[in-house]
Amino acid sequence: MTHTLNDRTETLRDVLERQFREHTDQLTELTVYSRQRDHGGHDPDTLRRLIEAARQGVADTAQALRRMSDGSYGTCAGCGGEIPPARLEIRPAARYCVPCQERR
Repeated sequence: MTHTLNDRTETLRDVLERQFREHTDQLTELTVYSRQRDHGGHDPDTLRRLIEAARQGVADTAQALRRMSDGSYGTCAGCGGEIPPARLEIRPAARYCVPCQERR
């Protein structure tokens, strides 16, 4: 059975929504740790980096979901070409095709 573009998009939307929830949950947990005296067992620098990575994950997935809503999802922000579906399956929040990403 072949998947239609709509099936693929819905699957990727589900993945992005799950990733958004995971990043949000992680950010919440790390924020609680940052307020604890022992930083949840993390050293302050590591905790800061983990919080920044979780924030970036929230932002990246939110932007991808926004692009899905406005119809620009799957279009490279660099060259305007199509981001190959295989790349989106690997990195659902990708904004760039591989050649443009490598030039960044």
